[in-house]
Amino acid sequence: MTTGDSLKQAVQQQFGSAAGAYRTSQVHAAGVDLALMVQAARLAATDEVLDAGCGAGHTALAFAPHVAQVIACDLTPAMLEQVRRLAQEQGRHNIVTRQGDVEALPFDAASFDVVVSRYSAHHWARPQQALHEFARVLKPGGQFILSDVIAPEDYAADTFLQTIELLRDTSHVRDHTAAEWLARLAAAGFTAAVVAEFAIPLHFGQWLQRIAHR
Repeated sequence: MTTGDSLKQAVQQQFGSAAGAYRTSQVHAAGVDLALMVQAARLAATDEVLDAGCGAGHTALAFAPHVAQVIACDLTPAMLEQVRRLAQEQGRHNIVTRQGDVEALPFDAASFDVVVSRYSAHHWARPQQALHEFARVLKPGGQFILSDVIAPEDYAADTFLQTIELLRDTSHVRDHTAAEWLARLAAAGFTAAVVAEFAIPLHFGQWLQRIAHR
């Protein structure tokens, strides 16, 4: 088994058991970045959107009222079940779930007007491969919008953060700096910019409990 395969197995194990906790997490359901992502996308009613690494589906639900369809794609089946539950609870009928890996998306080229991803990228074993996949499945002129935890530029602070993240969650790969993301996006053919940076308020005990939920 390769390192990448081991990480993906860890993701499925960790988030399979914790999926329900992410459905009810207010950090994921009500972050200020959700509205920023929708605003930045300049959406049309006919747009087809891919939510890559969708988790419990909060991003898909934020985009669904504004577009024709959202495909919510995640590696973990238990997370996709949470997406379906949330969509049913909120009466959203234009969200379709699909199991898949961001590094090898199960979609044809030029399938989507917009690809979005939120709070997933720090779990990607090969982020550059994922970005190339997003470029492949986007239509010409399509948009990719990413929201994720970014690493501090200070080396000591970055080391401390990564250590805490890994102790909490063995499926964590790493947080990247904004500059690293911009370089990766450019290498994948995107013209990229940072739209906004914001703090994520976390209750430390709840943050620990969410991933350890059984």
